[in-house]
Amino acid sequence: MNRDETNPSTLALPPTARSLPIVLLRAREKVMAPFREMLSKTDITEQQWRVLRVLSELGPQDSSRLAHRTCLLLPSLTRISHSMLEKGYISRTTDTRDRRRLTLAITAKGQQLIHDNHERSAQISASFKQALGEEKYETLLDLLTELEELDI
Repeated sequence: MNRDETNPSTLALPPTARSLPIVLLRAREKVMAPFREMLSKTDITEQQWRVLRVLSELGPQDSSRLAHRTCLLLPSLTRISHSMLEKGYISRTTDTRDRRRLTLAITAKGQQLIHDNHERSAQISASFKQALGEEKYETLLDLLTELEELDI
């Protein structure tokens, strides 16, 4: 029986060990495990950590832009931000011209949490860079950025 190479249903799938989605998920879990351990000593989640990191690095952000930069869906960010507001890690202001537009900012308490975990976070990142070597580490970041920017 001949396979029709133009029919996607007849093309063989790659083994899962070489499947990009699965390899990316496995790599993400490997990278996130030490960060989860670090965050287990705090009262925030990895999603909340991402929010604090972006706000600390880039300053106040409107909700849509922050959701994009933290890889969160807007409804998830809305739920997460309510908890972070209650804990005092972020503040929220409403745009005076467009009352639907909210801007979130890190508070001094949120910045202190970043400061308190900065050294450990940097050590974790450095361990991956050391394990891969600086050239491979930078190449990996470049390739993943390139992958993210593909228009497929």
